[in-house]
Amino acid sequence: MLPKLWNPQGSLLPLPSYHDLTQALPNKTLNTASEKASSQERAPQSPNQKSQSLSQKPPQTALPVTQEAALSFQKPLKSDKTPGHQPTDPHRKPGEPKKTVLARPAEGTARPVTLEQRKIAGIPIHLINIDLADPKTFISVGLANQATQANSARFSKGDEKFNAMVKRYKAAVTANGTFFSMDAQKRVMGNLVSGGRFLKYSPWENYGTTLGLRPGNRPEMITARAEGQPKWEQHWFSLTAGPRLLKQGEVSINPKQEGFTDPAVMGVATRSAIGFPEHGKRLLLVTFHKPVSLQKEAAIMRSLGCYEAMNLDGGTSVALAKGDRVLHPAGRDLTNVITIYDAHHPAPEALQRSWAEFQKGDRVALKQNES
Repeated sequence: MLPKLWNPQGSLLPLPSYHDLTQALPNKTLNTASEKASSQERAPQSPNQKSQSLSQKPPQTALPVTQEAALSFQKPLKSDKTPGHQPTDPHRKPGEPKKTVLARPAEGTARPVTLEQRKIAGIPIHLINIDLADPKTFISVGLANQATQANSARFSKGDEKFNAMVKRYKAAVTANGTFFSMDAQKRVMGNLVSGGRFLKYSPWENYGTTLGLRPGNRPEMITARAEGQPKWEQHWFSLTAGPRLLKQGEVSINPKQEGFTDPAVMGVATRSAIGFPEHGKRLLLVTFHKPVSLQKEAAIMRSLGCYEAMNLDGGTSVALAKGDRVLHPAGRDLTNVITIYDAHHPAPEALQRSWAEFQKGDRVALKQNES
């Protein structure tokens, strides 16, 4: 039996999978057929991983981690009292004003993306460590079939085999991204920003949790219905998925608040997740090789040092490649992927130029390509 979702008029709509989310704003009626259609986006579950540096260094041996150590909860650190945590400067002395540093370190300090395999609490994972301070590190969104904008109610270029996307984007790491509907339109969930440019923008979207990279590659995580809509125009990279797993060091899982309505979302499934520690200098992307609950997924992300974390697309969408080698093939064609570049797998020149322009304040107008 197909899961159902309430539409703005109060009737039940059948959806193709339990991954669907509600999208309509409270007290707002969707007034076009395309808006009604795009208010039915999908919401799954995820991840997986293997130990090896992408710079051709020998494999690293991970220290054994007991289940108790992996799932033990440390006392959370204090943080800024702002919606959507923005990391503080760990070197700032008490009483000194906060400083915002937009520039990344000089050439020669590059720490390429690393990928390693671990087992935590009996769950084998792939852990990808992304150094946001590395001047050669760039994160973007790759779309199926060379599309220049993401699938929406008004536009679609369908989906594509994961292997083909890996070969085309030539990234250090390619992984599954956010959710999409299972109908012919293959609508991508949430707003997407890549290279400081909107790939999908709907001003009324207010569901899920968003990971964004602000100027200087400063990460933030915002749950729209709890904290207000993200300032997408201030994001160099932005992807909405969910549910949220960690908030300011604490487990924070509330699928219904974010717009997930099917109780199956709280079940056990193959998953992927992304998060960052409080200092905000790196991202951790994790894929899980065994089905886990959201609670266990959150506990493992916390044991890895994450302060903020959210669930990504999962199930048969989980996919991972290191360079051109696929480590975890997707069980279905995908509409979008996360692509990560480093010193050994350089980002396209256009992406590097747009990063530099973004730091200078060159932002894309919000209402371009509204969906």
